[in-house]
Order: sequence, then structure tokens, then C-alpha cells
Amino acid sequence: MNTRGLKKALFIAMLFSATSIYAQETVKLYDPSLDGMKQLTAAISQAKSGGKHVLVQFGGNWCSWCRKFDAFCKADSVLSKIAADNYVVVKLNYSPENKNEASNIFLGNPIRFGFPVFIIIDGNGKVLHIQDSSLLEESPGYNKGKVKGFFENWTASAIIPQPPKPKAAK
Repeated sequence: MNTRGLKKALFIAMLFSATSIYAQETVKLYDPSLDGMKQLTAAISQAKSGGKHVLVQFGGNWCSWCRKFDAFCKADSVLSKIAADNYVVVKLNYSPENKNEASNIFLGNPIRFGFPVFIIIDGNGKVLHIQDSSLLEESPGYNKGKVKGFFENWTASAIIPQPPKPKAAK
């Protein structure tokens, strides 16, 4: 490859790298202007009326693992369906502008596990589980089986299973 071709290839590589970094920085999953307690109160009410649980993803737009988890779940139709069918999903912001400290206290200080951290809340507002996201990871992202298991094990029907239906008489 001549010098001109090398320079062109290097320029294209730098352009793609810069575009990738810019795209990551512009992903806005979390809204720092929202009051976390208001988000949680609304989600708990919605979960109660819908027979679901609340799935809180506590993190920030600055968090690469938060973005990875969101993209991972959106790209997988099975995980997306489990989440939509069983949870009211809340993206709870943590950033210098808004640490949502009251929400962190209400949820039992889940930020001690790092970010993202996942919290399951029932329709009565009781925190049922705090999930350290690192236990769901598999380099360079997340493990589908672990995430699927986490989602399935904390649904309302998994916590309070429905009694078996009686068999039809012969």
C-alpha cells in the first residue's frame, strides 16, 4: 500500500472510531431532569394495576455497561418480550446533576453494587431483589441465559405462582 492509500485508510479508521465514540456519548437512556421518587411511585401504581413488578435499571448515560444492557435486551426479542409482559421498566438516573438520593435510600442503597444495578419492586412498593449486574455479564457483554433467568425468576407469577387448574372430569 502506498503512502497515500495508508493515509486514506488511517483517516477512515479514525472517522469510524470518532463516530462510534460520538454515538455512544449521545445515547440518552436516562433523563437527569426526572424526579426518581415520582418515577418509582408512578411505576409501582402501574405495576399494581397491571399485575406486574417494576424493573428498575439504576445507572446513567455515562455508563457503558448501562448502554450495553439496554442494547442487549432490545436486540433480543425473547428478553424484550419477557420484560414487556412482566415488568414496568424504569430507567432511574444517577449522575452528578441528579443522584436521586431519596430513591437510592428508598431502594435500599443499591448503588453499592455499581452500575447498572437492577431492582425488582412489587406492586405494593416492596423491594424484592437487588441484582448486581456483574453477575449477569459475560465478556464483552451480557449472558442471555443469566439475564433470562433473572427476568423469569422475579416476575409476579414466579413469586406467587398460580394454583394448578383442576383436571377436567371424564
